[in-house]
Amino acid sequence: NISQDVYLEIIHGYINKLNIKINNKDLKAKALEWSITRGARSGRVAWQFILEIASQNNKRIKLI
Repeated sequence: NISQDVYLEIIHGYINKLNIKINNKDLKAKALEWSITRGARSGRVAWQFILEIASQNNKRIKLI
């Protein structure tokens, strides 16, 4: 597990890099809820959260 601050930094980094539009307050609440329901805060949980948020926003993620 990583700290909450590091977890949120990872989330924000992905959001910025992938240009996903979401309110920061909503993002924080959703990201923390996601980690609590998954029982962990990690890079993998952050990535899974990003995939869900991207899907909800009809944002296609293209992996190279």
